[in-house]
Parts: sequence; C-alpha cells; structure tokens
Amino acid sequence: MSARNADTLREVDPVRNPFAPGAGQRPPELAGRERELGAFDVVLERVARGRPERSLVLTGLRGVGKTVLLGELRSMALRRGWGTGKLEARPDADLRRPLFSALHRAVRDLAVKHRAPDRVEQVLAVLKAFALRTNPDNARLRDRWQPGIDVPAAQGRADSGDIETDLVELFTDVAELAQDVSTGVALLIDEMQDVAPDDISALCAACHELSQSGAPLVVVGAGLPHLPTVLSASKSYSERLFRYARIDRLDRADADFAVGAPIEREEVGITEDAMAALYHQSGGYPYFIQAYGKAAWDAAPADPITDEDVRVAAPEAEAELAVGFFGSRYERATPAEREYLLAMAELTEGKDADVNTSDVAVLLGRKPSSLSPARDSLIKKGLVYSGERGQISFTVPHFGHFLRTRAE
Repeated sequence: MSARNADTLREVDPVRNPFAPGAGQRPPELAGRERELGAFDVVLERVARGRPERSLVLTGLRGVGKTVLLGELRSMALRRGWGTGKLEARPDADLRRPLFSALHRAVRDLAVKHRAPDRVEQVLAVLKAFALRTNPDNARLRDRWQPGIDVPAAQGRADSGDIETDLVELFTDVAELAQDVSTGVALLIDEMQDVAPDDISALCAACHELSQSGAPLVVVGAGLPHLPTVLSASKSYSERLFRYARIDRLDRADADFAVGAPIEREEVGITEDAMAALYHQSGGYPYFIQAYGKAAWDAAPADPITDEDVRVAAPEAEAELAVGFFGSRYERATPAEREYLLAMAELTEGKDADVNTSDVAVLLGRKPSSLSPARDSLIKKGLVYSGERGQISFTVPHFGHFLRTRAE
C-alpha cells in the first residue's frame, strides 16, 4: 500500500483488471452482504427441517447490487439441491408466462432428483395449464405460443383464470414435488415493484397460504425502496408475510475490502489515499465502486495505484456512467418528465434526498395536479419513487448531480 518507488515500478496490466461494472454482473468481491446471505442460509436450513419460514424481500436504490444478491441467493439454493427459478417483472406485463418459465426451470431442477417420472409429469401438466390460461386480451398472442412441455395440459387445476386461485394451486403442487425429494423451491423475482396489482395480490395470497401449510417454497423478491408500500397496499398482512432487508451502499470498511481484495489477488498495490479517494468518488455504491475501480486501474501507469490515478481516472468513469448508467435512463424521459427531473435535481442540490412534490410544483410555477401525469409516468419508468405521500425521490443514486452537471 506504499507510494511508488522509482526502483520498483511495475506496470499495471489492463488485461488483469479485476473490476467489471455491468448490470447484474457479480463483482469480484461480494462485500458487505454477509447479514443477508446468513439470513437466507437460515431460511434454507429451517425449510429443510420442515420449519415454517417467511419469504424474503430485498429493497434499495439502483446500483446497490440487488440483482447480484438475488443471483447469489439462487446459487446458495442450488448448492442445497433446491429447485430455483428467476424472473424479472415488467410494468403492465402478464405474470403467467414469466412465472411459467421460472417454475419450469425449478421443476427441471427437481426432476433430476425425483424417481417417479409420472409424478413430475403431473406437475408439468398443471404448469402448462397455468401458462395457457393467459389474459383474454392476449388471446392472439396465446394462440401463437405454446409452452415447451411435451405433456397434455391438466384440466381443473391452476387453470380457473383467477390468478390468485391458480397461483395457490400451482405453488402447492410444485412445493409438494420438492417435498417428495426432501428439498425446496426458491422463486426469485427481480423488479418486484413492477408486478401488476392483481398479480402482486395473488403472489401475497399464495405465499400466505403456503406459509400456513409449511410448504417448502419461498419467494425472494427484489425491488425499489417503495416495494414494501406496494405489498402492503395489496395485502395488509404482507408486513408479516415477508422478511424485509434494505440493501444500501457499503460502509468504508466493506468498500475498502471490495476494492482491496481483488487488487491484492492480482498482486498489485493500492495506497490508503487512493482507497479514500475511491470511496469519496463512489459514495460506497457497489456499481460505482466497480466503475471507478476499473477506471483507476486502467489509468495507473505503474504499481501501486495512487490517489492521483483515481483523480485522473474520475472523468473517464463519470463519462462511462453518464452514458451507460445515467444517460440511458434520462433518454427514456419525455420533455415534460425531464423538466420534472431537473426541478428535483435543483431541489436536491448537495444531497440525494426526498423532495416534496409541492416544492417541485412551486419551482416550476405549476399546479401540483398538472404535474401528476409526468410524476406518475416517471414512477412507472422506474426513474423516481414515492416512499411517502407527497414525497418523491430518485431511484438512482447521484442522479441529481448528473442532471445538474448536464444542465450546466
């Protein structure tokens, strides 16, 4: 960690750069998530022993590593021999088809261990019936699509058309298949706040039903900070149905480990001042740590990496974030929505915090009601969220700074 010595200068090879910023891409060191991993390990063990356990919901801003953590939890379940399936919810999209795909994957995991092919086919038949019972509004699409299951669809099971009834029956059958082989099923749902209201209500009801019976199926959801509010609005008992975990930025010690450990494995050094500079630039957000870490490594002419390398690399990292992280989201906004975002940015100068919607209206010289369409559309696009009535916040850390810089 010492400063450079002219007699021992060693080139930093860009090919060996350990940092890899990318959406949902696992960092070289998954630091600061030991509590969540430990809690899920307890869930897996309790379910294995036939004990009832709540499903899990991870919440946080974009860039804190929720998707990465979902992937890690899935790997933990797979190592335990569980059936697993993962899906990403989309606004206004029917849930049956992505649920079918995720649970089909889970059933295939279980089928490898199951000794009764007929039993597996029974569950696959129910799964197929569930998938084919799509929204009548999507009839034309339904007629063109067929699930990749070579058994006839079951009749009278998970095919009523009522999503809540069908989910309870489907989850029960899949869970019982797992119980046959003394294991469980983990269904992982990313962007859970985008699940349609009727579908989120059905998911809660199905989880509630299974928790009462002790069936070995758990749902692990991940979403933006207002996801608990979405769930509570759907079913009042959702507050007791899920175990909630807020995923936030890393503290200094964990951020230093996320940077230092992969650098050390590559037998390269980094100074204490460089570590401090990286933490300052990234704010401790995992995605930003990867972005600034990668840029600092590439900018370093020799070992060790110094705070000067971090300073030189910062514009490159910021340019990369401006295009791939901030810019792609900003481009999705309409002119009216961008006006709203810029007003929020002005009100949050010097901090990334909640703002009052009434303050946005005052700044823009408009009535609050006239801004509701822009605000609601931004929420739907996942650019902002409302944690409390009358308040609005960016879903992306440092987005306000990006917008203010862009406007200069």
